[in-house]
Amino acid sequence: MRRLFKFIGSRFFLGAFCILLEFAQLLAVYILLYEFFLPVTILAWIFHFGVLLYLINRDEIPEFKMPWLIILFLLPVIGSFVFMLLSSNSTSRKEYLRFEKAAKDMEKYQQQTVLINSLKEQDADAWLQANYLYGSAGMPCYGNTKTTYYSIGEDFHSALLDELKKAEHFIFMEYFIVQEGVMWNPIHEILKEKAAQGVEVYFMYDDFGCIAMLPRHYHKLLSGEGIHCEIAGKFSPVLSHIHNNRDHRKITVIDGRVGFTGGINLADEYINAVVKFGHWKDTAVKIEGGAVRNLMALFLMNWNAQSKKNPIDYTKYMSLPAWQTEGRGIVIPFGSGPGPIYTDTIGKNVYLNMINAAKEYLYLTTPYLICDREILSALRMAAKKGVDVRIITPHIPDKPTVFFMTRSNYKALLDDGVKIYEYTPGFIHAKNYVCDDKFAVCGTINMDYRSLVHHFECGAWMYGADCIEDMKADFLSTAAQSGMVDKNKAVMRSWQRMIAEIMKVFSPLF
Repeated sequence: MRRLFKFIGSRFFLGAFCILLEFAQLLAVYILLYEFFLPVTILAWIFHFGVLLYLINRDEIPEFKMPWLIILFLLPVIGSFVFMLLSSNSTSRKEYLRFEKAAKDMEKYQQQTVLINSLKEQDADAWLQANYLYGSAGMPCYGNTKTTYYSIGEDFHSALLDELKKAEHFIFMEYFIVQEGVMWNPIHEILKEKAAQGVEVYFMYDDFGCIAMLPRHYHKLLSGEGIHCEIAGKFSPVLSHIHNNRDHRKITVIDGRVGFTGGINLADEYINAVVKFGHWKDTAVKIEGGAVRNLMALFLMNWNAQSKKNPIDYTKYMSLPAWQTEGRGIVIPFGSGPGPIYTDTIGKNVYLNMINAAKEYLYLTTPYLICDREILSALRMAAKKGVDVRIITPHIPDKPTVFFMTRSNYKALLDDGVKIYEYTPGFIHAKNYVCDDKFAVCGTINMDYRSLVHHFECGAWMYGADCIEDMKADFLSTAAQSGMVDKNKAVMRSWQRMIAEIMKVFSPLF
């Protein structure tokens, strides 16, 4: 009962209640006007047909248009109002202008390196992928960078604490979920300690991701401790598409010499200090050297776009010389996000580029396998060509509905030769791609529509990097602990297939 009252009094519940109440009010006003005022009814139908024409001509993928067309036909007029309120994949104009300024100010610090020329002669596939990341995401390629892979959250946590303790000048951190406990508390203590020593500490967390995790004014507590704190995507209990664009990134940068990214948030389940869905398997990569500049640029641009009172001077940090260390290969940390801030679905295209470049094998881990037809078709085609395509998904889901949709994609993939494993010990949250012993991506980008289109995401694209062998070895070790999905058992009953297909049609809306 106590937990129930706590939930009812939470900001999440109150916000959701306000949004539902607002929707009910709009619906009531619409019904009254529609039934009793003929001119309003006529105008409403004109508006409805205008929205239909707009949707048909809108530059969007068919997977996005189809569910809205169904809603507009099933719920004429009222569906049009809902569409105008909630359909946008883009940020607001004010937010776009802030991001545009932040990105434009960063351009002079993010010039492509000369490595791109030698890469073209060395490996055409690598050059094409690296060129794409600079052309679309503005992220240069770096050598002289060491990469270290962490196959479990506990190891990442230990390494993160060690590096934070070494900070001498500045710390940048940006995370989707933060929760007080075994994982966050020692990090918090180090940040307080470093701030007291004069180290500049900047910390940013997503409001929606932390809405049920942190007190409403937690940022003020951190600010009072000398930690510069900013909330990304502040939640407002208003019926709007603004809640679509969450900051799902996980970034740490220390003194410009070392950075971390991957799937791991700052909460106890990520290091198995609490058990929620069996054993929690997640991964991260530590980057030391020049490529840390890209993570630094991503953080600074997002901070300046979100912060109205405390912008950061780029020159102070981006004018520092790139940190040099011994490391193999090329590393490109990159960001992706909603339009019009990002003109491409960069995370999706990075995945497609790697799938299409695969010649021998492609190993990937993902918590959710509900991506669009384009990625699924690319995976099936790669397997048909003879590429050894293997996928690991969770066995114990965090979201049963999403898990049902993930499993609904198994049969088509298995029929074309893709091998699928479910992580028997529990839930796998890692978002890793490894390909042909030379390409890899470790980051925050899930294989679902929300992550590929709506969210601010990040990852590290790697070519010939130190950690690729470790990522491959970890995949094979994890597959050995997992159950291979049998083709016959993946067959769904007719009613299950029907429900799954209906859910897939509407998946871009959620």
